Amino acid sequence: MRLTRCQAVLAAAITLNLLVLFYVSWLQHQPRNSRARGPRRGAAAGPRVTVLVREFEAFDNAVPELVDSFLQQDAAQPVVVAADTLPYPPLALPRVPNVRLALLQPALDRPAAASRPETYVATEFVALVPDGARAEVPGQLEHMVEALRAGGARLVAAPVASANPARCLALNVSLREWTARYGPAPSAPRCDALDGDAVVLLRSRDLFNLSAPLARPVGTGLFLQTALRGWAVRLLDLPFGAARLPPLATAHARWKAEREGRARRAALLRALGIRLVSGEGGRLEWFGCSKETPRCFGTVVGDTPAYLYEQRWTPPCCLRALRETARYVVGVLEAAGVRYWLEGGSLLGAARHGDIIPWDYDVDLGIYLEDVGNCEQLRGAEAGSVVDERGFVWEKAVEGDFFRVQYSESNHLHVDLWPFYPRNGVMTKDTWLDHRQDVEFPEHFLQPLVPLPFAGFVAQAPNNYRRFLELKFGPGVIENPEYPNPSLLSLAGSG
Repeated sequence: MRLTRCQAVLAAAITLNLLVLFYVSWLQHQPRNSRARGPRRGAAAGPRVTVLVREFEAFDNAVPELVDSFLQQDAAQPVVVAADTLPYPPLALPRVPNVRLALLQPALDRPAAASRPETYVATEFVALVPDGARAEVPGQLEHMVEALRAGGARLVAAPVASANPARCLALNVSLREWTARYGPAPSAPRCDALDGDAVVLLRSRDLFNLSAPLARPVGTGLFLQTALRGWAVRLLDLPFGAARLPPLATAHARWKAEREGRARRAALLRALGIRLVSGEGGRLEWFGCSKETPRCFGTVVGDTPAYLYEQRWTPPCCLRALRETARYVVGVLEAAGVRYWLEGGSLLGAARHGDIIPWDYDVDLGIYLEDVGNCEQLRGAEAGSVVDERGFVWEKAVEGDFFRVQYSESNHLHVDLWPFYPRNGVMTKDTWLDHRQDVEFPEHFLQPLVPLPFAGFVAQAPNNYRRFLELKFGPGVIENPEYPNPSLLSLAGSG
């Protein structure tokens, strides 16, 4: 059978279409990074790095100069400028397809992907470039890529020759303790975090696998997340230039930027669950509750506060408030001649490590019922809530016949005062709660009371407090820590 010319042309066209479809299908199944990466160095490869500009102030910046400096090195350089909302005054960015403005705040008229920064990055690597930086030396980004590929660190960075060039820091992040601790880097130029201006390069997949990849301040958020994962950053000797017309040149602009930067940093730390930052010189910054705010957790159910289910312990700001309240209450009781002693979990914390148990949420003191009348604040609390001159709130607890001293009217972290009285040599009371340690005990444990370090001061405690605690909690309680209600959540099973 002979094919006509038309039939042969048709067969050739069908075959060609099949080959094209096969090639397109094969291409779509290749990993995204291998498609974006293209040929290795030495072939006609396109840019492997996207320049991502996130850290700048809309009201005063040098972003156009920054972008132009990279385009002068490579006109095809991909650049993404990321902002929460449309910058105002508008940025004078080049109208070229490889320079894009990404708005990260969701909007009604845009698809979800438009608010995700990874939508705009198709390269294997991304360089986070701060405002005020300038590309002046050809090939800097490629040198950084090769340094990253050489291994030894998950990120590499190059300082910016600004008034605040980057330097290495050690950073330890403890989610359980809600704390970030900064210090000198013992093995610079390999470090956990940077302080100062730097261009930071990492793999795009690493950046966008972080929970808050472009949260501001970028340096604070980035290194908290990478340090927690154990990712090191290596500081290279490849400095970038500083802008010829630097941003924030006026005192007013700097004041405004610093004010807004502090607010952003505080909001970010709270959002990431950091309540205490310890700086290089030991300076402490608190980002949790205070006397003017509610405490960091809500009503406790089943003796198990919500933070334990999050595998965290008591926030450090709450522990600080409890220590302050306990010291103050003890001072008032001692001045009034009220006999008191550490009770329950507070005594257990003192015996175990001289402080509040790291996951406890209140302080317990026993007092002699007959001494209540000696204290003006307790007498006032019999009739109703009393706010003293220091802002502490003294009141009768709604749960029973005992007293409670709250940190403030806003913050209900508290010390409970349990009135006991002797009966036939046994200390008893009128209100009993469903706690395993809530039992009667011989009065001889209180004769005499003994001093015991607790929460930064010295408090009174039962003599032979080990036997006292084992009477209440069981043998070996000091050496075997446990959460308050192990039937709901145990210490061993929380990790």
